[in-house]
Amino acid sequence: MKTQALAILLVVLTAGCQTTTPNYDARFGDSVRDAKRKMTIDPDAGKKNSDMAVGMDGRAGRQTVIRYQDSFKEPPPAVNVINIGGAIGGGR
Repeated sequence: MKTQALAILLVVLTAGCQTTTPNYDARFGDSVRDAKRKMTIDPDAGKKNSDMAVGMDGRAGRQTVIRYQDSFKEPPPAVNVINIGGAIGGGR
């Protein structure tokens, strides 16, 4: 009886040690290594491309920056998530 309880306890405790993200862990750091390789091959690539915002005009870029800066002036509105699955009132 005592060994069964110990075995069950051991299984429960070691279950938390298993990885839950094998797909993420397998590719962890790939983007950084890729960027380092590209910088090694052509260290001046950023200096050669002077038009970094291709496709965005000045007005759209300015409004984007203003909207981004204004987003820090007040906190976002609170969202009520109590009644997620159904309608309020229940009138049929």
